[in-house]
Amino acid sequence: MKIDWKRKLASRKFWMALVGFISPILIAFNVPENDVATITSIIMSGATLIAYILAEGFVDAQNVEQKHHFYEVYNEEEKEPNPIGFRTGGDLND
Repeated sequence: MKIDWKRKLASRKFWMALVGFISPILIAFNVPENDVATITSIIMSGATLIAYILAEGFVDAQNVEQKHHFYEVYNEEEKEPNPIGFRTGGDLND
């Protein structure tokens, strides 16, 4: 089974599970509470940044696909004169 790492790294549940796993281990090794709080803060800050980057990349990819699809449809439209003499599917300057 292949793991979708982009989806995993953008998941808040994944990062909360990671913090929930690491924090008790740090406490078990008698790491001071301030250090545990600092480490979990760093993990969550990194998670926020990673999720933002992946989400923006996804949105940008979707916008490129939509623009590409729009231009394909626009170019395939007929530019023949209609019964009253106007052309369809073109710009006013065509």
